[in-house]
Amino acid sequence: MTQPVPLETFITRWQANRGGQERANYALFLSELCDVLGVTRPDPAGPDTAMNAYVLERAVTFREAGDRIGNGRIDLYKRGCFVLEAKQTRWKGGPKEILAEKDLFGEEDTKSRTNKWDVAARNARAQAENYARALPVSEGWPPFILVCDVGHCIEVFADFSGQGKNYAQFPDRQGFRILLEDLRNPEICTRLAKIWTDPHSLDPTRHAVRASRQIAGYLAEVSKRLEAAKHNPEEVAHFLMRCLFTMFAEDMELLPENSFSNLLERCVQDPKKFPPMVEQLWQAMDKGQFAYGIESEVRRFNGSLFRNARAFPLQREDIGALLTAAKANWTEVDPSIFGTLLEQALDPKERSRLGAHYTPRAYVERLVIATVIEPLRADWSATLATIEKLKSANDAAGALKLASDFLDTLVNTRVLDPACGTGNFLYVTLELMKRLEGEVLDTLVNLGGQEVFKGLDRHEVDPHQFLGLEINARARHIAELVLWLGYLQWHLRTKAGEPAEPILRAFKNINFGKAGQGYDAVLAHDGFELERDASGKPMTRRAGDGKDMEVGHYKNPHRPQWPVAEFIVGNPPFIGGKDVRNRLGDAYAQALWAAP
Repeated sequence: MTQPVPLETFITRWQANRGGQERANYALFLSELCDVLGVTRPDPAGPDTAMNAYVLERAVTFREAGDRIGNGRIDLYKRGCFVLEAKQTRWKGGPKEILAEKDLFGEEDTKSRTNKWDVAARNARAQAENYARALPVSEGWPPFILVCDVGHCIEVFADFSGQGKNYAQFPDRQGFRILLEDLRNPEICTRLAKIWTDPHSLDPTRHAVRASRQIAGYLAEVSKRLEAAKHNPEEVAHFLMRCLFTMFAEDMELLPENSFSNLLERCVQDPKKFPPMVEQLWQAMDKGQFAYGIESEVRRFNGSLFRNARAFPLQREDIGALLTAAKANWTEVDPSIFGTLLEQALDPKERSRLGAHYTPRAYVERLVIATVIEPLRADWSATLATIEKLKSANDAAGALKLASDFLDTLVNTRVLDPACGTGNFLYVTLELMKRLEGEVLDTLVNLGGQEVFKGLDRHEVDPHQFLGLEINARARHIAELVLWLGYLQWHLRTKAGEPAEPILRAFKNINFGKAGQGYDAVLAHDGFELERDASGKPMTRRAGDGKDMEVGHYKNPHRPQWPVAEFIVGNPPFIGGKDVRNRLGDAYAQALWAAP
């Protein structure tokens, strides 16, 4: 029996053999990698392809141009887990060269990866995706694509949707490339091993659902008691959103570590301290000043969330519920799920069904990928092909301009959800576009180093591109918050340094800046006018539920203004034609039909 190879022996041996023969080395390299990860080596391949669930050289067939059938072999395949394509370059490069924001916009000259590996890795990734596409339908799309440079690194791409249409850097732009020396980190080894043994456990949304539901439940407790004290429901919603963003900022290190949690612990002991201490903290966050409650200077957040911020007096048990929520892991919250849960937490009619209904993340991704990401990725693939031609023709400046132009297009692409609710579809679109942005940034670095990024601070995919219309004012505010939570999570997870101030900005991208107002996406008008009898008394009619209903009409019904956008996404509420009058009323139905 072959003895497992120790980690240090593995790293030393294979780093000394960079640049060897791929076909001669890859099988031994991958077998020894399995030893290091503590997973079983591949099985011997048998004559029945369908039985080869974990093998080297797994045979596949696929359709080429016309009616031709192509044949290929996957370097390493594990059913339901991954497709791995191996290359062995002659790159003798040094440490990992994924530049972060501080590198991209800094003055120091940082050496980038050589273009040879960049091209080889991109070609290997495309080949692996073609092999995944060629697998029998019964085997499904593997959640992971791995690209291995034998003796140097492994690049990891994931698509948990089961569609195979959006394999993206995993877990993000900073961590998707694993060098041999990175295997000394037990967390990285564990992550790689799970790709072999339990790949779907790495799907971040699995943890996010649980964390989001727990936090929303704590906020629901506080909301319920504040409403029972006759506080305005919308003011309660704004108060709790400020609380939760402060908790988020603490976990994302935008505030000093445990600072808000420690403040809440002191307030549990003396609840009278809560309103003045929290209000002064929020005033400091609005302006970027010293906060006495946490004894620290804080950054300027602004963006209107903390402007004229009010903190309600709370009982000890309510402050305790906020403290429990603050101690949750906010890095695991999925904003696309959290928004819906939060709306239910704040709505008394929905509170009993907390977490019972929202559009599942997989369904949202299915629509967003087909509507937005596939067209953008097709354009990016065409751009990369042209870049390679320009590089081959020694037109480095032309190649660099082409990549820069695509980045410009990406950061100016607008996406509209005309019934955005709490922003689920908009947030998922933002996240997937950020993943594509990471690949574009890598290409720009490889073409010209960080010099190409000077003067491009904040030239990136951010919430201003994601436009929403929403009739429910509470949901509208949550949608804005969800986009900022998601953007800041992604920014801080993938880039070094903190975001530029103000950290929040009032883009007015939901409902065109109509603060606190709903926006009807299908009908605009100049107001509702009651019909009156001869004595001037409002006329009524008996509704189907037996109640009297005032009679009137909408003045000047017309189509509402929608913002200009390149893509439209969403899951608008649907009412069948026969239900419009019953559910929306005679006046609304008549105005809808009359609107030009």
